[in-house]
Amino acid sequence: MAETVYRKSKQRQYILEYLRDTDSHPTAQMIYDGIRDEFPNLSLGTVYRNLNILVDQGQVNRLQYGSTFDRYDADTYEHYHFICTQCGKVFDLPLEPKENLEAAAEKVSGHRVHGHKIDFFGICESCGRQNENNAAS
Repeated sequence: MAETVYRKSKQRQYILEYLRDTDSHPTAQMIYDGIRDEFPNLSLGTVYRNLNILVDQGQVNRLQYGSTFDRYDADTYEHYHFICTQCGKVFDLPLEPKENLEAAAEKVSGHRVHGHKIDFFGICESCGRQNENNAAS
């Protein structure tokens, strides 16, 4: 299948740089809010189109957690995430991906496994401290 060739875009490059400079795993709206001063005529639709192109090119990962809005990550190496169920923030987890997990899944299922995704959910440190402070009040 032929690879789609996209024209260079200052907006797309700026979006990519914005994502590379943050570890907050922003939504398209957050990206739009963060860069619209640089591009006064920018629309949210343009941000979405450029994010889709960056995902197609493998430069950005789309993180889908079943919520209303996808989040985006410029770290395309295989890694896990922690999602706070209270504030919704997404954090990278510095754990080595478990390759033997894929072999085990193949063994028990009989299917060919090409990868896996594991996400961890709970309360982040900041929300935990806030909960403790609220309980102490």
